[in-house]
Amino acid sequence: MDMHTVVVGTSGTTAEDVVAVARHGARVELSAAAVDALAAARLIVDALAAKPEPVYGVSTGFGALASRHISHELRAQLQRNIVRSHAAGMGPRVEREVVRALMFLRLKTVASGHTGVRPEVAQTMADLLNAGITPVVHEYGSLGCSGDLAPLSHCALTLMGEGDAEGPDGTVRPAGELLAAHGIAPVELAEKEGLALLNGTDGMLGMLVMVLADLKNLYTSADITAALSLEALLGTDKVLAPELHAIRPHPGQGVSADNMLRVLAGSGLTGRHADVTGDAPRVQDAYSVRCAPQVNGAGRDTLDYAAVVAGRELASSVDNPVVLADGRVESNGNFHGAPVAYVLDFLAIVAADLGSICERRTDRLLDKNRSHGLPPFLADDAGVDSGLMIAQYTQAALVSEMKRLAVPASADSIPSSAMQEDHVSMGWSAARKLRTAVDNLARVVAVELYAATRAVELRAAEGLVPAPASQAAVAALRAAGAEGPGPDRFLAPDLAAADTFVREGRLVAAVEPVTGPLA
Repeated sequence: MDMHTVVVGTSGTTAEDVVAVARHGARVELSAAAVDALAAARLIVDALAAKPEPVYGVSTGFGALASRHISHELRAQLQRNIVRSHAAGMGPRVEREVVRALMFLRLKTVASGHTGVRPEVAQTMADLLNAGITPVVHEYGSLGCSGDLAPLSHCALTLMGEGDAEGPDGTVRPAGELLAAHGIAPVELAEKEGLALLNGTDGMLGMLVMVLADLKNLYTSADITAALSLEALLGTDKVLAPELHAIRPHPGQGVSADNMLRVLAGSGLTGRHADVTGDAPRVQDAYSVRCAPQVNGAGRDTLDYAAVVAGRELASSVDNPVVLADGRVESNGNFHGAPVAYVLDFLAIVAADLGSICERRTDRLLDKNRSHGLPPFLADDAGVDSGLMIAQYTQAALVSEMKRLAVPASADSIPSSAMQEDHVSMGWSAARKLRTAVDNLARVVAVELYAATRAVELRAAEGLVPAPASQAAVAALRAAGAEGPGPDRFLAPDLAAADTFVREGRLVAAVEPVTGPLA
């Protein structure tokens, strides 16, 4: 586990802290200000609980049952029961990093002092994270409104010492056993606390934050692979000139064009449109080559907008009801996941389109009628060897699935809770399908990289001199185990190595010593 410590205060958290806790096991501590805010808000809740008038979430039922006033002797049972009844998820287990992000982000909101949860409950949440105890959370159960209810309920169940959880050794055991083994006392929930642990957008937000980190790497990697494909196809880098992108000033477009131009610096392959025997002179490259900065750049701009939304949500306190600074406890609709759900769906669209343009360049590299002198399918011995023919099939299948995953989840709504919750965001579903889409995108970029580096090597064998950055990418990929096709070679292990190479950010790291930092 990472020994870096993330301090949770009253004013939200950062994307970097979410990734550190979720993926790298960073420790979590509550700030003194957060403990004070928790205690102060709890005094307000306790005072309201003592009054005879019903207060939603404190002395009433929930959702469609909010009209029932709950007597003092039943309130602890009510809090336990809401967690138990809402822990109704089904399906496969959700990934450990998603659950840790979910838990950490709920702790972030609790620490704001707007939920009325006692300091000892927040501390127990931090203790679970630090002990590496991960509740078993299931794929299905959230509609993205009233928060990610079922996923958060399974986390709250673990706090109570109930249900199943995974220990730091990866073994799933009863939560009570794991807590006891780590010296953590189960929480006895008081008024308002059960509801406060369930009412947030933490699952969809955690997945958004991690996807943004992944996509930043993949978009830079895609700029590099697009440049390699342009070079291997003997395309022109004149379309990347800064003055051309300045007259259509979308920020991401300029960034992608600059990345590509720096990768291609010093290339002896670009601009050779009429130099290949049998080729008619080319005036322009195909759209998938010429318009790469426009497509990649539009995706980058969408990432930037999604990061703005994520930043706002990371600074938010999402609960219902909330404890305000003036002592009021008010119901609200801030738990609705629409802002997050929309950008999750936007990102699925741009991921699918990036995958699509990558696949079109790969197909062009493999087609002897459009590759300007490259062998069919980049084969070592075409006919005896099928080269990368089926690698492109795999890439096409991945892209086809990404297009299906781009259908928005947030365009749907299905009523629940006896029509009290009659419009929902489906943000959790948007996040789950986006994770699959981004996983596929890494593989799609890897296949283009594999094909483009193979094609660049073939051009070098003809006596042409690739760009220094291209040479660095080829050398690093080969050193990582993704060797070029040849007699009696199996392609699948090589593609797997290329996939790992891309998703771990090693492609970017390989070329940056030559190009300087890429955006």
